[in-house]
Amino acid sequence: MSHQVPSIRMYVSVFLALLLFTATTVWVAGLDLGALNTPVALGIAITKGSLVILFFMGVRHNTPLTKTVAISGFLWLLILFSLGMNDYLTRGWLGIAGR
Repeated sequence: MSHQVPSIRMYVSVFLALLLFTATTVWVAGLDLGALNTPVALGIAITKGSLVILFFMGVRHNTPLTKTVAISGFLWLLILFSLGMNDYLTRGWLGIAGR
């Protein structure tokens, strides 16, 4: 079974892209985007995380089982976040005295 060996040039270009996105994160943190601050920061973070997972962790050129496990990990994280936000966003519905 053969596998593809990534080049040094690919690693350097991904590293430079990560540095660029880090500088973009710092630049955007200084801007006042109002309600868009969090979505923009999360978009940049997701992009950086995707680059690390795809290239440095080697998921891009790996078996379908590895890709399935990586995707299922993110789906599980999405489920946990949605359950946590469901609890947090519905706490005011009960009308408990003192709140």
